[in-house]
Amino acid sequence: MIDVRKLGMLAALDRLGTIAAVADHLHLTAPGISMQLRSLEREIGLPLTERRGRRLVLTPAGRRLASHAHDVLNRLTLAEHELDALRRGESGSYSVAAFPSAARTIVAELWGELASAGEGPVLRLTTLEPEAALAAVAKGGADLAVVHSYSNVPRDIPDAVITTPLMTEPVWIAIRADDPAVNERIDLADLHGNSWVAPATDLTCFTMMERACGIAGFRPRVVAESSDFDVLLALVSAGVGVALVPDLAVASLPENVILVAPAAPIARHVHCARRASQSTDPGLNGLIRRLEARAHARARPTELG
Repeated sequence: MIDVRKLGMLAALDRLGTIAAVADHLHLTAPGISMQLRSLEREIGLPLTERRGRRLVLTPAGRRLASHAHDVLNRLTLAEHELDALRRGESGSYSVAAFPSAARTIVAELWGELASAGEGPVLRLTTLEPEAALAAVAKGGADLAVVHSYSNVPRDIPDAVITTPLMTEPVWIAIRADDPAVNERIDLADLHGNSWVAPATDLTCFTMMERACGIAGFRPRVVAESSDFDVLLALVSAGVGVALVPDLAVASLPENVILVAPAAPIARHVHCARRASQSTDPGLNGLIRRLEARAHARARPTELG
């Protein structure tokens, strides 16, 4: 293996022209430089320098090796810069899995922030529901997951996966403004006679709604299902039924639909998840800090003013 330090001396001689200039540049003695270059010649098995009068110049083999040395040293310098950026969390490539309403809001805003800055880690995003996102992190298919749980639906976290809380958001009752049940706060029991529009039955959001209504003493009469909360809000606007909707899921609100806090509050907790083995990764730590800032900026109280 060629000594990189000696290669650097050879490249410096090629660039600066004299042993004295190399010694001054590297803050070493001229005899020391000469000794290291002779050692490099012995390692290579070829003469790399020759005397021309009082000057030491490179041989053809020396010039060829010096050319490679410049390339090697440039690559090493680039590697050092990239490693410094990785240590600062300003570089790297990360796969992120997030549930749709978080992907549309805090993750998209984070990505825009990185794009505007023109620096930072490269992201690759997949929208996945929390169970699938956690499984992807645990198996190495994703580096970071943005997941949720509800105050009435706890979530199991796989072994070797750790989480960081981002925010707690309210869950609202989405109801037409002209519904007789409208009040400052609504007891879910007062909606037992209403039709309901709900997320798909295989989603945690459906379980949240079913449990909340069960605690209120009734089983909701679900007349429509969709995994798209915009569809649910449109159905509420059309008078099809009422719905329970997490705050982040409200992209826009139809004019005749209002959001009301339930008398027994329901909250959705949003977390970042990653493998414990990556807990010290500077890039991931930086992404999580940025997501925390975006989540904090979006958070609002559990009651609408």
